[in-house]
Amino acid sequence: MNKILRSVPVLVVLIAVAGCSTPASRIQNHQAAFDAWPAAVQQEIRAGRVGVGFTPEMVQVALGEADRRYTRISLQDTSEVWVYLDNGPKFSIGVGLGGSSGNSAYGVGMRTGDDTFRENENLRVVFEGGQVVAIETRKK
Repeated sequence: MNKILRSVPVLVVLIAVAGCSTPASRIQNHQAAFDAWPAAVQQEIRAGRVGVGFTPEMVQVALGEADRRYTRISLQDTSEVWVYLDNGPKFSIGVGLGGSSGNSAYGVGMRTGDDTFRENENLRVVFEGGQVVAIETRKK
């Protein structure tokens, strides 16, 4: 039984790694299309980057499936926006007040930050007419 319990963490890591998608694995899954793209595009995709003019397939091979997709409608055009989240570990420090009296408790908290991006949004890719027209990145 003890041997089984010791192998559980190894099994969890193997499952997590097997589920990871990398540019190399996505290229392999789209090899014919990748081979037809210009060398400069291939180089960017291998590095996990995208550029203006990329097609949705190029972006998906470079970055993987978007975490969120939405439609933006403006006076000029309708855009599709793909959002990629930063799902890495986070660390923050907060300040708060709290107290209690008898069986009652109360507290106060505060959060500040930029409202341009949601907390874990890392990248937005904007498509119009089937190609990337804008790339928005979060300032760090």
